[in-house]
Amino acid sequence: MNHELKNIGFDAKRAFLNKTGLGNYSRSAIKALAKYFPENNYFLYTPKIGFENKPDFWLNINQIEIKTPHQKFFKSLWRSKSIVADLKRDQIQLYHGLSQELPLSIKKSGIKTVVTIHDLIYLKYPEYFGLINRKIYEWKAKTACETADLIIAVSEQTKTDLIQYFQVSPQKIKVVYQGCDPAFRVQQNEAVKKAVRLKYNLPSKFILQVGTIEARKNLLLTVKALKNIPANVFLVVVGRQTDYINLIKNYLVKEALQNRVLFLSTVSFRDLPAIYQLAAVFVYPSRYEGFGIPIVEALCSGTPVVAATGSCLEEAGGPDSLYIDPDDDASFTAQINLILQNDQLKSKMKTKGLEYSLRFEEKNIAQNLMNVYRQAINNV
Repeated sequence: MNHELKNIGFDAKRAFLNKTGLGNYSRSAIKALAKYFPENNYFLYTPKIGFENKPDFWLNINQIEIKTPHQKFFKSLWRSKSIVADLKRDQIQLYHGLSQELPLSIKKSGIKTVVTIHDLIYLKYPEYFGLINRKIYEWKAKTACETADLIIAVSEQTKTDLIQYFQVSPQKIKVVYQGCDPAFRVQQNEAVKKAVRLKYNLPSKFILQVGTIEARKNLLLTVKALKNIPANVFLVVVGRQTDYINLIKNYLVKEALQNRVLFLSTVSFRDLPAIYQLAAVFVYPSRYEGFGIPIVEALCSGTPVVAATGSCLEEAGGPDSLYIDPDDDASFTAQINLILQNDQLKSKMKTKGLEYSLRFEEKNIAQNLMNVYRQAINNV
């Protein structure tokens, strides 16, 4: 007997309180489901609203209901424990933990559960994390995997890691790739691109890297490659800065490259598609990612991609992007120069990249998520 799915709940904390990675994933998943499966009700559970109390990304979506805790104190405990009473009151049939955790007592409630695991970076690269944070992340993810009826991995790489580190049964894991905001597929007109170029003082020809400026993202490899790329080509880096920026800036001064790099810490989301489309090449030499959504954003923007091997970036970039070892700056330089100098290759990479990116369309992601929900609720 098939159970009809009607009321779906989400751990929406990141959707309201995180403007990047996990927040983007949460928002795009919920919006896609509401758009393509409007017959369901979607309940978003969050300890607070955030975003200056303007959740405008949910405007005009009638099927969405936002739920916050009734109690004034211990709101973090609500999300991990006492929320279950609210889920039962709201007649939630399935609850999706969008960011690697589930309420502790939900197993006994009869509510079906799905959890998304994005990555196990803290186990593969423990040197990037403090001991306490690492242990908390590991405990939450492992407990959620044991609790969940089904697990969503955002890549085959993450599925492999779950099997290796947590000994999860492969049958329990469903790979559903992340979506990409439809805004990146919209070709920006010349007036918009010109305005964005002026707003951020973008150079006429540049390589683009997007992501937090931290050791794992490996920006040092990009600036090393820049040394042997024609002097009229600049580097634009979009992302929040950490202490790792000091290493980068010291290298740039030592090599007299500081005038060829533009750092943009705060960029409006609405301007990002134009920045991607203005770039000559997008680079992503990260040592490890659960998925690598900026690569998909670049493909959707029609920008050629050079990324690193060693995790899941080939899954995001497809067979027609170029890949290098994350420690090989000479190969990185060669691949970037190849694209810069070869218009035919650049055109082919743009066309093939756009074709490959169709698998990450909103409609496909929504359908794949709903397939997992139906399997979970019907014990398939």
